[in-house]
Amino acid sequence: MRTAELSRKTAETDIRLSLNLDGTGKSEIETGCGFLNHMLTLFARHGRFDLTISCQGDTWVDDHHTVEDVGICLGDAFARALGDKRGIVRYGSCTLPMDEALVLTAVDISGRGMLCYGLNIPTEKVGTFDTQLTQEFWIAFARRADMTVHLRQLAGENSHHIIEGAFKSLARSLGAAVAIDPRFSREIPSTKGVL
Repeated sequence: MRTAELSRKTAETDIRLSLNLDGTGKSEIETGCGFLNHMLTLFARHGRFDLTISCQGDTWVDDHHTVEDVGICLGDAFARALGDKRGIVRYGSCTLPMDEALVLTAVDISGRGMLCYGLNIPTEKVGTFDTQLTQEFWIAFARRADMTVHLRQLAGENSHHIIEGAFKSLARSLGAAVAIDPRFSREIPSTKGVL
């Protein structure tokens, strides 16, 4: 089983997280940030990851520390669960429609953490959620997971739809990239022999 369990405690957040890459999409998410809970529930379902997250954060300040630290922990969990990355497909992409929004994502589990971000979210808030935190979440995730993540908005006017499309599309891209390719199940998918 490709799984990871971790905890991270700082002066700003206290997080416990478990991840199963070979799951069915079950989730129990409680971050203290309702919109993030919703996005991570969708992320687990569309990636077919089993994901449990509990976060106590300083949300009386704002949601920034919670969102960024959950991204850090989720990235760490992916890195641990993937191990030496033997047998994985490595690459994944998805162009996903969410009503009027259309979002393209592509990932390379490359050992090089980078986010190339191209969302144009028209409002500053969705409910109480600061929409600029979407980028902070994926920066933290990509760096800690050691993945190259491309995120591009091709269409969209509704902020909720754009962000939801991004989380769903990235989940599906990641689900494809972490899958085991039975033809190469004993190989590292790199001519370097390491990722």
